[in-house]
Amino acid sequence: MPPSSRPLRKLGFLTIGLFDEADPRRGHESTLEIVELGERLGFDSAWLRHRHLQYGISSPVAVLAAASQRTSRIELGTAVIPLGWENPLRLAEDLATVDLLSGGRLNPGVSAGPPMHYDRVRDALYPDTADHEEFGHDRVRRLLDFVRGEPATGFSGTEGFEVFSDRVQPQSPGLGSRLWYGGGSLSSARWAGEHGMNFLTSSVVKAEDGTEPRDFAAIQLSHVRTFRAAHPDGERARVSQGLVVIPTDSATPAQRARYTEYAARRLPRTTAPQGPARLLFAPDLVGTSEEIAEQLYVHAAFREIDEVAFALPFTFDHEDYVQILTDLATKLGPALGWRPAG
Repeated sequence: MPPSSRPLRKLGFLTIGLFDEADPRRGHESTLEIVELGERLGFDSAWLRHRHLQYGISSPVAVLAAASQRTSRIELGTAVIPLGWENPLRLAEDLATVDLLSGGRLNPGVSAGPPMHYDRVRDALYPDTADHEEFGHDRVRRLLDFVRGEPATGFSGTEGFEVFSDRVQPQSPGLGSRLWYGGGSLSSARWAGEHGMNFLTSSVVKAEDGTEPRDFAAIQLSHVRTFRAAHPDGERARVSQGLVVIPTDSATPAQRARYTEYAARRLPRTTAPQGPARLLFAPDLVGTSEEIAEQLYVHAAFREIDEVAFALPFTFDHEDYVQILTDLATKLGPALGWRPAG
């Protein structure tokens, strides 16, 4: 391991949980089996993506409730819940409930911003208040306050035979310190740090203006450092990196060919900022664990973090995910200085 890199302390993975519209149960069951496999392999965390009106998991909190009853150790996260689709008070209740059921293993990741394709879904989502909804950081702050036990109302006490609390119930001790903000800009990194959240950084960042370097790793490094500079815990503040990583050590020739083709199709979007938001994507890392470790060791942002949640590709089969997870845990993780959890 190069002396400039930190040993990898926590190894996690992220999955979208695809399913067939004609048989959605099978896809959800596959996701739960992958989480169970992750625990057996010693992974520290398993994370679910969030998709609405698509064929991926739309209710990760519910799926993680099921996963909490089929696992005993692995941490369970969301990466990320877009809060534009959520009522922060109701979500706080659900998160605390699942955290208690899991024994304190939930790591909720959230993001701000209007729902994707808001012009198409606004009338179904907010038929009476679409023009008045707030989708910025204040929505995240409300969730933080509710989870951390701030009053939700000015009333508590007994009314008739019923007892009421002024705080969201249940409250789950420690959950407030396990909330993550998923961001790809300097402003989001700074806001997350100032509010004492953990920071999820992925394979997408914003190249925000002409003065920013166009190198993905350099931009991501600036986000990591900005977050920690603003966080009360400074250098100890938690950051998790979520690149797409596909080790091929035990892959069949057909799998290797499919993985290589997948990465090649996505490579053009990594060469320059994309769209009005100037989004810059990281290349997918495909190869043997030794080859991938060498690429990560020269990645400026990776050298300053010790937690990852490597993203599984969207469209692969269950058997592919088994192979990738097995190689991550038995080959790549150890090459990065990681040791499986007992």
